[in-house]
Amino acid sequence: MLPEFTLTEENLDERREEFLKVIENSKKKLEDLLSLEEKNFENFVRPFQLINERITELFTPVAHLNSVMNSKKTQEVFSSLLPVITEYFTTVHQDTRLYETFKSILEKDGKSLNHEQVRVLELLIKTFKLEGVNLPDNEREKVKSINIKLSELSNRFAQNVLNATDRFELLIEDPEDVKEFPEHERQKALVKKDGKPVYRFTLHQPSYIAFMTYAPDRGKREEMYRAYVTRAPENDEVITEILSLRYEKARLLGFKNFAELALQMRMADSPDEVISFLRRLADESRAAVLKEYNELNEFARRNGLKDDVRPYDLLYYAEKLKREKFNVDDEIYKPYFEKNSVLNGLFTFLNRLFDLEFEPVRVPVWHPSVKVFHIYRGDEFIGRIYYDLEARKGKRSGAWMNDWVSHHVNEKGEEVPPVAFIVANFPEESENSPSLLRPFDVKTLFHEMGHALQHLLSKVREPYVSGTAGVEWDAVEFPSQFLENFVYEKDVLNLFARHYKTGEPMPDDLIRKLRDVKNFLAGILMTRQLEFGLFDMLIHLDRYTSKDVYDILWSVRREISVIKPPEYDRFYWSFNHIFAGGYAAGYYSYKWAEVLSADAFLYFVENGIFNREIGERFYREVLTKGGSLPAREIFRNFMGRDPDPEALLKLTGIKAK
Repeated sequence: MLPEFTLTEENLDERREEFLKVIENSKKKLEDLLSLEEKNFENFVRPFQLINERITELFTPVAHLNSVMNSKKTQEVFSSLLPVITEYFTTVHQDTRLYETFKSILEKDGKSLNHEQVRVLELLIKTFKLEGVNLPDNEREKVKSINIKLSELSNRFAQNVLNATDRFELLIEDPEDVKEFPEHERQKALVKKDGKPVYRFTLHQPSYIAFMTYAPDRGKREEMYRAYVTRAPENDEVITEILSLRYEKARLLGFKNFAELALQMRMADSPDEVISFLRRLADESRAAVLKEYNELNEFARRNGLKDDVRPYDLLYYAEKLKREKFNVDDEIYKPYFEKNSVLNGLFTFLNRLFDLEFEPVRVPVWHPSVKVFHIYRGDEFIGRIYYDLEARKGKRSGAWMNDWVSHHVNEKGEEVPPVAFIVANFPEESENSPSLLRPFDVKTLFHEMGHALQHLLSKVREPYVSGTAGVEWDAVEFPSQFLENFVYEKDVLNLFARHYKTGEPMPDDLIRKLRDVKNFLAGILMTRQLEFGLFDMLIHLDRYTSKDVYDILWSVRREISVIKPPEYDRFYWSFNHIFAGGYAAGYYSYKWAEVLSADAFLYFVENGIFNREIGERFYREVLTKGGSLPAREIFRNFMGRDPDPEALLKLTGIKAK
């Protein structure tokens, strides 16, 4: 019943041929469905979903391999199939026969269908409209060509970022330049160059973050920072093309701009509502941000800095200030957060909260470091999850959850169990060195697990609204952000935070300090996310060029940012979220959904974090529902009310509880 990940570079060509055959066969199957005389949900809509589910099931491993084991071969095969799958789905979503059939079934049978089935039809009808089904033929073809071109550009954007990340290295010969590094970080960076030892640093996250946190030489920190925020300059032209095509598509579909188009499938009603939401958060955070920045500047000057803290100083002085203020730093915590111990602790936590059990299994994987588990709830088999957590060359930066198979009912009436991947870029484990995580890494793992739970625990029968499918994009971060909040709770840390050498549990004073430091520089971090969100929304309000994008970025920074980056900063050249991911005109979603997650988490805190009744209700009303109901309704069913906008400010300490 479960597919196995047997895809490798060697059989990629076979998969390509299989995929192309399935695409052609799917077109024939759709024609067979359209030839039915009497059409209803069971004989038309569910088979339609299953046809497309099979396509996704075949394509996902190709895309996944290209992200985690990138090579010329994966690039070539992925790039060749991307326009094929894009054209297929655009053609399907522009088919007026399918569209009219869905409308007819909803109108004729709507009252006798269950809420999942009605939701599927409503979302399908809306999707078809947003892909131009009602447009004249020539304009439909234009939308199709735009979709294909956008998919190619997004792929090119992401590949440019990955190539630039892999290409850069900074070699340090003078031991004085690494004297403040923890010993294990120095050892990881130590390599031989022309027969002599040097310290090698890259733009991959573990290496980059370590350098920016501990390198005492400001000039070298700026050199590293400059390389990071000017990666992939060739993406300047790609951005102009992407924004132009997005704008053109939106106008063809009758919207003022791409932002309006993007919000059609989200909780927020308009770009103005989003912009007001972000600016309100910025205003309410302003006092806290200024206080934090002034304190950081004062500390830095006491420690020899002659001017204000710049972005390339932030991690360095923040770590030192944190150490002085709280007598703590990330290095103290790393021995208590060994990767495998944290993963097992996460499983123990989820067992306490939701009654889940994780069983390791040996199945084919794409890299030896990947771990795979089957999930159970009592005697019930839930699904399978793959964990690929270590950084390596050829792997896309960041962390993410990707769904492979959705929970659904197949053509035989059998339940199909879901499958998901969690990917991160934590320090690499070796024979002599375990993978020791920062508190932020632990939080990241819990975050991605929240996404995976929403996918894996779905009880929805229809694949189009199962798991994260059908969930409004600005609500999809709700379960992930909710789960990450538990990382700082003593009762949770006691489950797994043990020293990797001695097995001793994390001392209470370290747990207390971790909680104390949780909201350290929360205002500055909040403002950074608000800058990204506002920038993203504003650049999608018109047909802007990359030059306009730079100007808009600086207008946002003048408005809400406190720590002003240097003029050469072009971080958006590597902003995969909005130019190569699903967050275009949607980066605000992190803060929008964080209101929901903060509100729900505080409810747990007030009633006991392992409260079985509340945990069961969250499992039943949120995690099992997928996208079968609007997110606002799901939240109301769990909390009994609408979200409290103040919850986020309270949880981050920006406002008193």
